Amino acid sequence: MPLRRFALSLCRSPDLADDLVQTTVERAIAARDRYDCTQRLEPWLFRILRNAWLDVMRRRKTRGTEVDVIDSPDVMAVDGRQITDARLMLNATEKALDELPDEQREVILLVCYEELSYAEAASVLDIPRGTVMSRLARGRMALAKKLGI
Repeated sequence: MPLRRFALSLCRSPDLADDLVQTTVERAIAARDRYDCTQRLEPWLFRILRNAWLDVMRRRKTRGTEVDVIDSPDVMAVDGRQITDARLMLNATEKALDELPDEQREVILLVCYEELSYAEAASVLDIPRGTVMSRLARGRMALAKKLGI
């Protein structure tokens, strides 16, 4: 019970607490040869549980927001028309991007797709920051014109 109580205090979710306790037991069994039997067992298990919790938190940061389908049934709804429109727009954008001059395309890709700052893009391309800004502005305008926006 102390493990589950500690897990609940960390995550505040009974389901996740049960998963953490299970993970803790699995890891403890797998690492039983590393346990020092002259020490108390509980602190060792609590440390394993806390590390499992930290792993969960790290995974959540990289995954982003998770939505339970049961809590939000509308998430499962798929609008085929909207998906088709988005794919067509993406294809048209990629085609229009390919038609831009290299210097504009490079800047758009670095700043808009790769999310580099103007200074970082300038460093990559070995050009002044102001040149990045002007190429980006011209590239965006040309791209919008080609897409009819």
